[in-house]
Amino acid sequence: MIAKGQPLPEIFRALNISYTEYVHPPAPDIPTARLYWKDIEAAHCKNLFFRNHKGNRHYLVVVEHTRDLVIRDLEQRLRQGKLTFASPERMARYLGVQPGSVTPFGLINDHQNHVHLFVDENLRHVQTISFHPLVNTASWVISRPDFERFLAWTGNTWEYIALY
Repeated sequence: MIAKGQPLPEIFRALNISYTEYVHPPAPDIPTARLYWKDIEAAHCKNLFFRNHKGNRHYLVVVEHTRDLVIRDLEQRLRQGKLTFASPERMARYLGVQPGSVTPFGLINDHQNHVHLFVDENLRHVQTISFHPLVNTASWVISRPDFERFLAWTGNTWEYIALY
């Protein structure tokens, strides 16, 4: 079996996960990304990377790009104190990405399985889903079952959660 830290295309090949790549100019935020997603059939996501107030727990939250996340509600459910956005240094350390390129595919770089992933319950039944492939100059579309298989392979904990 292929180990974490390998290039994403190699991991997908080893897992027999097919994807469609759409190359585009840098899309570091949702308004910019929408310009390039308009002709791509998939659920498009925003990915938010948080740390708890002690800085010893990290959470990646994936929501459909049009939805708002009420961070206070998530804080109350987790009982981890105040959540703040993780720094660029933490993004690089745990996910191997820069700001504007946060993606659950970054879990390939979380060798200690430190990051817990929350996926918005509304994405549970989509057919296809898209994410940046560690850089924001492309979007990869994969099937939701393949996405779940990828998540199982990472070894990170993850769950669907009803987010408000």
